[in-house]
Amino acid sequence: MFNVCEPYTYSYWINTPMYNIYRGYTYPYWVNAPMYPYPFWTNTPIYNSYFKRQTTKLKDYGAEPFTVNIDEATKQNNTFRTALWTGNNLQVTLMSIDVGDDIGLEVHPTGDQFIRIEEGQGLVKMGENKDKLDFEREVHDDYAIMIPAGKWHNVINTGDKPLKLYAIYAPPEHPHGTVHKTKADAEAAEHNSEH
Repeated sequence: MFNVCEPYTYSYWINTPMYNIYRGYTYPYWVNAPMYPYPFWTNTPIYNSYFKRQTTKLKDYGAEPFTVNIDEATKQNNTFRTALWTGNNLQVTLMSIDVGDDIGLEVHPTGDQFIRIEEGQGLVKMGENKDKLDFEREVHDDYAIMIPAGKWHNVINTGDKPLKLYAIYAPPEHPHGTVHKTKADAEAAEHNSEH
């Protein structure tokens, strides 16, 4: 007897609109099932080891020898600023800038700065003084920003998700172990250091 279903595999009809309407979910159904809340499995040790994801305790590891997957650490960070490594001549900080917010207009008179965007998009402004920021560039994932000593600068989040970046200061700009959970915390710390 001829089997009308013979040419079709299981995966064919499980992806048909009629099947999905009847069953109420899309294939693979178990991803959307209540007992499997996505993305629970992306944070398991098995997933992390298979995909070589690195989760790092975010703290200041300077000035000891240290290696890190900087892309993963930067995306993992949810604080406005966390110092990841502070040495005698160089400092690495991780930053997460909220949607519509910015780093804040600043200048480092004696130190150069390097910033790399790992996720999100923004606008960089620089200039000789804070009232004349005539250098403007749009930046996004994988862009690097070089800021010469003495240049006023700001980075503004113009995207729809947090702007994840890391900054390298030479020499260090912040005290060892600096953690500013919010921009307000960072501004308060800066105000206190001036007095």
